[in-house]
Amino acid sequence: MDSMIDLLKVIGRIYTILPLLLAVTLIMGKRSIGELPVFDFLVILTLGSVVGADIAEPKVNHLFTMFAVIAIASLQMLVSYIKGKNRKFGRLVTFEPTIFIYKRKFLVKNMQTIKYSIDNVLQMLREKNVFNVTDVEMAIIEANGELSVKLIPQKETARAEHFTSPKRESSWELPIIIDGIVYKNVMRRRDISEEWLKQELSKKKVKNTEDVFYAAVNGKRELHISLKDDKYKPEEPLLYH
Repeated sequence: MDSMIDLLKVIGRIYTILPLLLAVTLIMGKRSIGELPVFDFLVILTLGSVVGADIAEPKVNHLFTMFAVIAIASLQMLVSYIKGKNRKFGRLVTFEPTIFIYKRKFLVKNMQTIKYSIDNVLQMLREKNVFNVTDVEMAIIEANGELSVKLIPQKETARAEHFTSPKRESSWELPIIIDGIVYKNVMRRRDISEEWLKQELSKKKVKNTEDVFYAAVNGKRELHISLKDDKYKPEEPLLYH
């Protein structure tokens, strides 16, 4: 009789906790598991442990489990909000992208910092169909551990712009303003002065850097910006709600 009661408890818990987890996941936002930052990944592991113990052990107080799920999700949303407002805090609770190849050369210190061996990075390059390091202009280990590769212009897949311009030039861009914060170290490396930035922003009728959500400069010293509140932003092509 007790076994039957425990079995019914387990079934009841499954039918109540899974809808709660679904609601929590939808609130946390849509990101694939492979794209989860490290803190969010830890949150998922903790949720799994809490829910697993609740389902497997009928003696665990079910209300406490539901409260724990809500509390964990609330913490995740609070941390995500603070990360969006404070990038310094965001760097403390998650990994940053790390460049480990630049202009065909390995950046050994960066590889040592993220504890990646030469075998690790060569395998990741091969998985991207890159078999020659000399073909790589820049390779980055992203915050989620994925590899991003920018090939030298001569090795890139041909695009329409390559047919109009016989000389292939590097087109990757570097962010110099994120959420209103100017990255002066990036500007210094690109030999960009504050006066040049002010002039370019003025051309786009931007008076205050705090109004800029994202600004980046490419290899041709072209400035691309997105404002926090852009009255002239293009209308979304698809709306489902």
